[in-house]
Amino acid sequence: MELPLGIFGIAIATVILPSLSRQHVSASAEQFRATLDWALRLVCLLAFPAALALFVLAEPLITTLFQYGAMTAQDVEMAAMSLRAYSVGLLAFMLIKVLAPGYYSRQDTKTPVKIGIWAMVANMVMNLILIWPLQHAGLALATSLSAFLNAALLFVGLYRLGVYRPLPGWGLMVLRLVLANTAMVLLILWLGAGSESWAEWTVWQRAWQLAILCVAGGSIYFVMLILSGLRLRHLRH
Repeated sequence: MELPLGIFGIAIATVILPSLSRQHVSASAEQFRATLDWALRLVCLLAFPAALALFVLAEPLITTLFQYGAMTAQDVEMAAMSLRAYSVGLLAFMLIKVLAPGYYSRQDTKTPVKIGIWAMVANMVMNLILIWPLQHAGLALATSLSAFLNAALLFVGLYRLGVYRPLPGWGLMVLRLVLANTAMVLLILWLGAGSESWAEWTVWQRAWQLAILCVAGGSIYFVMLILSGLRLRHLRH
């Protein structure tokens, strides 16, 4: 899960912070909103398929990487539960990376810290609540849910300050994401993500099959986005 977060989430945050700071200093409110809106759309475009792929491919991924020697099928299932719970929060983790610079660029470092503390307290409370019905997966799910709380509070804060307002086009963007992600998940499942044969294969067979699923899923995702009318010019800023 750290791969999409580190490669895309942190990279986008690093790119937009200088622009947001410059636009704030020059009082370019519209450009500030446009930059933040562009970053949020890009995060959604990348985080949704990554999270769904991790969720659907949790067991094949764990099997390919770790099910050797003493690791049993039950161990894989338990680890996959945690991975799925963490994947739920991937979008929120990436949104935090993008929304926080909206404050930092305005020389406001206190608000993200305060919100982070509230999210941490909520995480601890949810740990106590979810660990009983979900055991170890409850701890992972609590982390994901607290990340959504963190992201939501950051968003609401920027909205109330009038710093950010969603620009037109989000409805169409969401529709495209729903269609593309649905096609991706269905194709991955059809190609055998849930096959019980993974544990019987060699390491190279597992890696090859996993690569096929990832490439096929990613390809159909971007093909569906193109068919729905999304073009590179829509992603430029």
